[in-house]
Order: sequence, then structure tokens, then C-alpha cells
Amino acid sequence: MKNAHIVIPDLFLPQQLAGYAMGDLRVPALEKLLARAQESTLRLDSLEAWLCDAFNVDAIAPLTLRADGVPPGDAYWLRADPVGISMQREQMALQGNLEISAAEAEQLCASLNSHFAADGLRFMAPHPLRWYLQLAHQPDINTHPLSQVVGADMHAHLPFGADALHWHSVLNEIQMLFYEHAVNEARALSGKPAINAVWLWGGGKYQAALSKPFSIMAGDSELTLAFAQAAGIPFVPGGDAIPAFTVTDEEALLLVYESLRVALQKADIGQWRAALQLFETNYAAPLLAQLAAGQIEKVTFDVLGENASRRFVLTRAALRKFWILPKPLLHYALA
Repeated sequence: MKNAHIVIPDLFLPQQLAGYAMGDLRVPALEKLLARAQESTLRLDSLEAWLCDAFNVDAIAPLTLRADGVPPGDAYWLRADPVGISMQREQMALQGNLEISAAEAEQLCASLNSHFAADGLRFMAPHPLRWYLQLAHQPDINTHPLSQVVGADMHAHLPFGADALHWHSVLNEIQMLFYEHAVNEARALSGKPAINAVWLWGGGKYQAALSKPFSIMAGDSELTLAFAQAAGIPFVPGGDAIPAFTVTDEEALLLVYESLRVALQKADIGQWRAALQLFETNYAAPLLAQLAAGQIEKVTFDVLGENASRRFVLTRAALRKFWILPKPLLHYALA
């Protein structure tokens, strides 16, 4: 059986945004696919948790470090991604995906390494937006992925656990170190937002053996690409259509579409709507056509959202239920 599994975070907007952003939206192919599918609740609320569950992985940091060209070895690694902090409604909100050059990342990491040398902390930035912290021992903390914290209250999502207070102190020291750093002084002169802090998450040691639940992977997600590389699964980046099934009748496709999440994190509803229309044209319509033609036997949509993830499973037989009429996406967001 040829199956397609689609993971799409933030397809259903929060209710306070849904009416404004989705009221006049129509995406016929996607609406038809969802209406005739069997719907159920999904317990995973983030792409990071979904990928770790699917591939039987415990830690993201060493896996993405390897994808960024640095062998993780046997060390314990945390993501330590650079972030901005802004005041929003009396809350300290995190800003991610800042425009940061490689030179700026190197200068800030050098300052971190100098400041924390006596504590045995080692920072590195193989990618300007993906920084890492190497530790000699595993800390007793639990963390939240940065994707779940962007735009949210920073203090409500700080690391928790037996060692939490120590790491809160470390994060405060980093904020003070960055406050008058030469990099941020230069950024202020050029009108760029300050790099105020780092966000710790995804810690663990590298796992050499991953599950292989799919035979081909695709989409616009760099995180998913890192999982594909670690598992040794072919990955089709971006693209304008669903990759063709060419290997065996048992082939299974995973497509991850992150553009909606990126737009929502930027609070850019226009970009979100444009990304949805692109998904409709490049993915939903071809999926519908291939399912109707028998080239695919089953399509599974995992729509991820904090506290509201849902799974939609559609078979070719269920697609023939013409009496089930499509509903607008707003219906699902308000459900």
C-alpha cells in the first residue's frame, strides 16, 4: 500500500485569530480531504515531539548538530539558540529567527566561552541561528522547544527540574553579558533588534540508530531534513509537488510543511494565507488527484497545535463518500 503522511503545524489558527484570518478562505482540495477523513485527537502538540516519537529519538540537539556538520560524539548537547526578548502585555516574550550573521554568532559565542570557561560550558554556532552548548554531565532539567515559546511568556516556559534554579541563573548571566555587548551596540546603530539571550532546549546524547518509518521524506522543514539524514532516508527539499512514488508498492511518504508555523510566529497573517494557498496548489490538490486515481491508498494529515492537535485519515474508499460536503477551515479552528 502506498501511503502519504502529512504533518502541518498551525493549520488551524487560535480562535482569537481564526475569524479574522480564515473567514473568507477557501482551499477546495484540502477541505475535501479533511471532510471525508476519519478524525481523532493527537496527543503530540509540536513538530519536535512528533518527529522524536516517529523516529524513536530522545534528543534533538545532537541530531541537528550532526546535520550542521559537527560530530556530536558521546557528549551531552543542548540547543542554545539566540533569541530576542520584548515586553508584550507585561510579559517577557521571546523573538526567534533573528537576522544574525555568522560573524556576530562567533563573537557572542566567544564571549560566552570566555565568561563560562571556569564552569566547563562550551558554546558553538555552526549555524548563525542554531547554537549549541556542550556539557560534561547531563543536567536534571526539562525544557520547551523554542518553536513553542516564540511570542509567548518566557518566564512561564523556563527550564524546570531539580537543577532549574542553577540554569535560570546561567540564563540571567547570559542576558547581562549580552546587554552591553559590542555586537548588540552595532546592531542598535543599524536598527536591528538586540540578541538578548539564548534558549536552552532539546538536550541529550546522539543516537546512532533511528527508526525508519518512511521510505521517502519531503517538505520545507530543516528539522525534518536533519532527521532524514540521521535515519538515512532520501529527502526531497521544497519542491512544487508531491514526490512521485517510484520504489515499491510498500513505499511511505512523509511530507512536513512548516511555512504556516513560520508565518504565525512572525504574526504575519498575510504570509500565513499565502503559505496556505501554496500548500493547496502544490500539495493538497496533487494528493487529492493521486488518491482518486489510486496512486495513493491512504493519506494521513497530522495537524499540530498547542493543546489542539488532530489526525485525519483518509482512504481511497472514503473519498467516494460524495454526500459528505466539505467544510471551510474556519469550522475546524473553531471546533
